[in-house]
Amino acid sequence: MISRNKGILSIEFLVPLLAFVFSVIVIEVWYRTTVIPISNDLMVEQKLRSAQGSTAAKLGERSIYMVIKDAEPKWEIIFTLWGMLVLGYKLGHITRERSLFKHDFIRVQPGERIIPEDALDRYKELKTAIEREPRWRERLLPECLSAALHRFHATNSVQDAANAVRERAELANDMLDSSLSLVRYIAWAIPAIGFIGTVRGIGEALSFAEQAIHGDISPVTQNLGHAFNSTFVGLTMCIILMFFLHMVQSRQESFIIEIQTFCRDKLIDVMKVPSKEESNALYS
Repeated sequence: MISRNKGILSIEFLVPLLAFVFSVIVIEVWYRTTVIPISNDLMVEQKLRSAQGSTAAKLGERSIYMVIKDAEPKWEIIFTLWGMLVLGYKLGHITRERSLFKHDFIRVQPGERIIPEDALDRYKELKTAIEREPRWRERLLPECLSAALHRFHATNSVQDAANAVRERAELANDMLDSSLSLVRYIAWAIPAIGFIGTVRGIGEALSFAEQAIHGDISPVTQNLGHAFNSTFVGLTMCIILMFFLHMVQSRQESFIIEIQTFCRDKLIDVMKVPSKEESNALYS
């Protein structure tokens, strides 16, 4: 299950932090070594062609490097990579949880039924097995099985055991959904950064309005290009990130359903509360 340790040294805190640092370093290195040098060369080439009156003067503007060369698009890409890394970690967590489905935690022979008197022994065996296997600790499947066995022993009710599984699964579903709140913030922040770039670009373009009146419109068009490029990159990155967020969220919801189905098929369906006659026969 999701780690209950929420301190600053917990993995739930460190993974997003390290992912952000990694994203900043990678994108910054990419910009310094690739994007900025290429965009500068394209701008020089564009100015030369414009001075020569070439009809191909605007070729450089079609390059992706010219679109993403400014600060706002760079941070939009950083935030996108950050969100993707966090989603990758969440997907890996679900994959590790699902790998436990192949283990037979409740060893029930064909035709065998679990009665309340046996549930406590099986609960203790399962707890011992979990303590022996560190990779099983704080995982949802063993926790649901343990809760069902303990509730069945305490209440002598199969329905209460099923409710215990459902309660644990619903709680885990809420925790998994809450763990995606950071990615939802990132998905909101990316177009917001784009709008900041748009406002900044339009503001700077208006500052050159007097030059445009006298015939020099190049500063105005350059800043307007920056404004629209910021919005374009932001919306594109947001669409990509939201798609992968939807995929991970769907995977999480499917996992919760699989947990409940597994517990029902492997445990709940083999539970039985003996009738009085059967109980008397067992102890006679």
